[in-house]
Order: sequence, then structure tokens, then C-alpha cells
Amino acid sequence: MGRHVLVTGGAGYIGSHACKALAAAGYVPVTFDNLATGWAEAVKYGPFEQGDLLDRAALDAVFAKWQPIAVMHFAALSQVGEAVAQPGHYWRVNVGGSLNLIEAAAAAGCMDFVFSSTCATYGDQDGVVLNEDTPQRPSNPYGSSKRAIEEILRDFGVAHGLRHVIYRYFNVAGADPSGEVGEFHQPETHLIPLMLDVVAGKRAALTLHGTDYATPDGTCIRDYVHVSDLVDAHVLGLQWLEAGKGNRVFCLGTGAGFSVREVVTQARAVTNQEVPMNEGPRRPGDAMQLVSGSARAVEELGWRPTRSSLQQMIGDAWRWHQNGHYDK
Repeated sequence: MGRHVLVTGGAGYIGSHACKALAAAGYVPVTFDNLATGWAEAVKYGPFEQGDLLDRAALDAVFAKWQPIAVMHFAALSQVGEAVAQPGHYWRVNVGGSLNLIEAAAAAGCMDFVFSSTCATYGDQDGVVLNEDTPQRPSNPYGSSKRAIEEILRDFGVAHGLRHVIYRYFNVAGADPSGEVGEFHQPETHLIPLMLDVVAGKRAALTLHGTDYATPDGTCIRDYVHVSDLVDAHVLGLQWLEAGKGNRVFCLGTGAGFSVREVVTQARAVTNQEVPMNEGPRRPGDAMQLVSGSARAVEELGWRPTRSSLQQMIGDAWRWHQNGHYDK
């Protein structure tokens, strides 16, 4: 038996890239996913167990079958607007599912846990570079649910010795440069794939959600990180725990923020095509500016986000967009 790592949400965008990185690092990723937003075709690098985090018996069976040495937890609902409209759904799925998973891991003696959290736990703190010491003040139920899971992990660390690395990250973009896996959601809500749909003629225009923010060009500013850089950090986090270095929180971003209009300008340059745009109202729960301070990940983990230029993120996403899609 190899060193198995249970990857929840491994059929999704970030989870599938993480499975590739884990396999390359010598682990066997075991994907656990209910396929609500993931794709069976994205599970390429290890076994697939279809199941739901709200089903504790299914989780116990998977821990017994594979005896994973660690959990990498990506599975979550993650749309801010939906969370504002359906808070109960988000608390039930994200927090209830995570509690089931954490309890099952502790019961099985699987004590290394890498958690995909979010900068949404900080809320809207404009003009601040967000790092691990910034107070968490989530402004929507998605951010609140993720903060709650962080607190559950800390409590289980005290009570049961569960070890954790928590990653708070920002806007993830791009695709595996080889084209094996990529970003594909139905419905799509992320800026770069929406923009590329417009370029490819699959949508008439890109809607700018708010053009009256107090930013240089009126649109929101976000910190983008390449998905392959992001999952490299998750493997480093797993190795951090294996080395016995203790519980830690890391922010993952580049420290550079780009506005929506700046991303569109770069997309025009990469694709050599126009991006028609419409101006729309702000979305509920959206923060004006979210930029990461990632010095801790660089200094302590040795993480290097080498692929996270806008040009490469959009270029890799564009190649995937032209060639690779999943089918339900």
C-alpha cells in the first residue's frame, strides 16, 4: 500500500490539480467527491470514491478501506452570492460536512489535515494587505462557514491531537500547463473562464459586477494565484505536518492585486481578441479589494509562486478553454 491521502473535492478544479501534484510527489490521492460541482473525468491520478461529506458512514468506510495518512480538504460550496441568499445551505454543507470529515479522521487516527480556507474569512478590509495576523471579520456566510471550520480544526487539535495546516487563499486561476485538467464549472462564475467564454463566442459579453468601487478604474481588485502554484503549497503543507512542525496558517497569493479591467486588458493581449463588456450592479457580499501578504509561506514553506503572472494564468486557461472540457 502506498501513502494514501484522502482528497475531498478531488474531482473539482483545485482538487484535481492537487491530486496531480500529490501523485508527482509520491503519494496516492484518493478522491472523495459527490460530483455536485466536480467531474469524474478529472479524477486521473488515483482511486475515486463517490460520496457525500454529510454521510458519516461513507466517510468511515473510506478511512477504513484506504487508511490515509492525511486529509486534504477542498470540498465546499463557494459562491458568495448564493451563500448570502442561502446561508442555511452553506452552514449545513460546509460546516456540517467538514465536522463529519474531521470527526471521521480523528476516529480513524488520521491526524494530518490540510484545509482549503479562504481570504473571505477577512471580510472587506480595504487598503490592507491581508496576512495571517489580520483579524477575521467575514462579511458573508461563505467566509463565516470557512472561519468556523478553522475553529473546529483548532478545537480538535487541543482535544485529539489533530494537526493542521490552514491555507487562506485568494483568486485561483489558470490550468495545468499540460492540459490534463483545468477549470470548468456549471454554471460558471469565475472571471477568467467567463471572459474566455466571451472571447470564444460562447457568451455575448462579460458583465462587470460593479464599476463604482473606490479603485483606480472603479472595478474590484483581486490577488490571483496560478492553480499549479497553489497546489504545490498544499504538498509542502503536507510535508510540513509530516516533519512534525506543528499547526500553522498560511496565506497564499502573490501580493499583487489586479482589477477586473486589468485582467480583461491582459486577456485581450493573450488571445489577440476583443472582450465585449456590459456594466452591471455590484454583487452582494463582494469586497472591493483583497490582496494577500504571503511572506510566511515563502519564508517558512519555501513556496515560490513561479507561474502566477497574469499572462501565464490567462494563457494556460486559454489553452485549456480551447481544448479541454468535462461532460456530465
